[in-house]
Amino acid sequence: KSSAKSLRATIGEAFERLHRLLRERQKAMLEELEADTARTLSDIEHKIQRYSHQLRKVQEGTQILQERLAEADKHVFLAGMASLSERLKGKIHETNLTYEDFPTSKYMGPLQFTIWKSLFQDIHPVPAALTLDPGTAHHRLILSDDCTIVAYGNLHPQPLQDSPKRFDVEVSVLGAQAFGAGVHYWEVVVSEKTQWVLGLAHEAVSRKGSIQILPSRGFYCIVMHDGNQYSACTEPWTRLNVKGKLEKVGVFLDYDKGLLIFYNADDMSWLYTFRERFPGKLCSYFSPGQSHANGKNVQPLRINTVRI
Repeated sequence: KSSAKSLRATIGEAFERLHRLLRERQKAMLEELEADTARTLSDIEHKIQRYSHQLRKVQEGTQILQERLAEADKHVFLAGMASLSERLKGKIHETNLTYEDFPTSKYMGPLQFTIWKSLFQDIHPVPAALTLDPGTAHHRLILSDDCTIVAYGNLHPQPLQDSPKRFDVEVSVLGAQAFGAGVHYWEVVVSEKTQWVLGLAHEAVSRKGSIQILPSRGFYCIVMHDGNQYSACTEPWTRLNVKGKLEKVGVFLDYDKGLLIFYNADDMSWLYTFRERFPGKLCSYFSPGQSHANGKNVQPLRINTVRI
């Protein structure tokens, strides 16, 4: 009951924040609409005044023309027309009274999606733009230039300088960012792979020799193995109930509460939760697993960054 009460408060706060953000966006958009309306109406009023002024000039010319028509002498009439033409020259202009300048498109179209995109910058957390630390990467791993993609290289080991930071047996790499507090979330694309390990590792974990991926060794991870099996790397492993094949994994860390939660990032369905008292700073952990000559597991792991 205590947990449920706390969770009700958490859910209420999350929705109230969204409601507040939506109300603020609605107020700002309505104020912007009012400003656009006032500006457009002012422009239309100005055009109407110009049109009325020109209309008066035309009416004056029409009256003069009618008076000239009453005169019998055609030479006098033609002379009067030349004079009238000179008087009206440059006075008559085309005036556009349409409303094409009113920015209706700004308030139509995919309005809900537009609002969602404007909210995105205020929602926390959103998928973080993590990068990989090349100095920790096993020499068989190949990283993209922007350090967001890691793949296993089958050909030859890369000529990388060894250091205490670098994994020398496990085909692993750590994230460049260390977490010692706060709330964080990131996503990793794992589609078409048959083996991988993802999660967090203590900043000071051993990088040398064969490593046990277990909480007691400073690793908090889930694993895909045997092509379609998923487990949490507990002691012993905990089999995960996953329907279908994971395409994208979400990793949520609330460091201060000691929570590490894994999700199916496509529908945000829950996979597994570690509840720990973390012994220091943590780094994201990635292992794409070894690829095989038959073409299995050659796809990389890719950090998914949402750009709005």
